[in-house]
Amino acid sequence: MNAGKTQLIWLGTRQQLHKLPTGDVHLLSASIRPQLVVRDLGVTLDSQLTMADRVTTVCRAGYYQLRQLRHITQSLTPTVAQTLAQAFISCRLGYCNSLLYGIADSQLRRLQSVQNAAARLITGTRRTEHITLVFAVAPLATGQATDFV
Repeated sequence: MNAGKTQLIWLGTRQQLHKLPTGDVHLLSASIRPQLVVRDLGVTLDSQLTMADRVTTVCRAGYYQLRQLRHITQSLTPTVAQTLAQAFISCRLGYCNSLLYGIADSQLRRLQSVQNAAARLITGTRRTEHITLVFAVAPLATGQATDFV
């Protein structure tokens, strides 16, 4: 066991976690301090499984990719821009999304805002325009359905 790469987390409610010791845990020959947030297979988990840190990580990465894509969309065809947005954003939103079952609506809205921003980038819609119209008209205008719905 590599103590430098091993992470330990206690899972439970706030009241349950308050009762647990906060000191180091001795496993084999290593001493490991429990953490409030850990990463496992690229998924950020917090001790109460609220998934807030996971949502923050996904949103940060999604917006970063959209900012990078925005600089080159003028020189891309709409089909290529849509494909790139789907590749960069959908893979982030879809990775381990079954872990998000039952999360708070506020967290879901944050993820939805990344998806909406991607749709706006592809269609050239302004932030002041309602996004529902973009989702309703975009598949008809291009003749194909999008994964952003």
